Amino acid sequence: MATKFINITLKIWRQKNSQAKGALETYALNNVSTDSSFLEMLDQLNEQLINEQKSPVAFDHDCREGICGMCSLYINGRAHGPDTGTTTCQLHMRKFKDGETIYVEPWRSRAFPIVKDLVVDRSAFDRIQQAGGFVSVNTSGRTMDANAIPIPKEDADKAFEAAACIGCGACVAACKNSSAMLFVGAKVSQYALLPQGKVEAQERVLNMVRQMDEEGFGNCTNTGACEVECPKGISIENIARMNREFLISAVKSSK
Repeated sequence: MATKFINITLKIWRQKNSQAKGALETYALNNVSTDSSFLEMLDQLNEQLINEQKSPVAFDHDCREGICGMCSLYINGRAHGPDTGTTTCQLHMRKFKDGETIYVEPWRSRAFPIVKDLVVDRSAFDRIQQAGGFVSVNTSGRTMDANAIPIPKEDADKAFEAAACIGCGACVAACKNSSAMLFVGAKVSQYALLPQGKVEAQERVLNMVRQMDEEGFGNCTNTGACEVECPKGISIENIARMNREFLISAVKSSK
């Protein structure tokens, strides 16, 4: 099958830094292969801008394999674009039509300040995870075999599903309140479901929720947009689990 090429118009958010006033700028881009990824299309645009002696568009990326979560863009009003269960780097231009106008913006959240253009500072997620602390393991002088502790398959599967969260921030971008509760719920759940995570369970959930609030994320209103836009399909049942863990820990700590 012959490769198809399309012509598109891009409306891209440009902003020099977090203090500068940003605005959408318009770019025409021709002969875009529908086999190329969205980030490869942006590479093509930047080559064009550099040849025109203009400043290229800054955007975040790393693995380009849908694993790291750095390719976080708001495309035509949706986190990671029109495809479901897909990161921006795995989104292909075949999802767009010839002559289409595509709006590309950064995540919108007070807790994710813009660094430049489409790049946002998501270190708030790092600080939340750091607040969770470590997992204590009694090795008794030797490393314990990971399979030495029997875990029900249902719990192991749920923990694995929660651990699949890549921390991209799509849940925050999709939420009308910029809530990070799906992310925090996933990180709390992956340990709360396993016996190895029970030692610091109370301290972990209290500290992570406290840090989440300090970072300025909003509250959850259970609309479910976060689950829909999550590229890894993290379930909102993790939010319910985190709330249960938090309430139990708050009661215990108050005694």
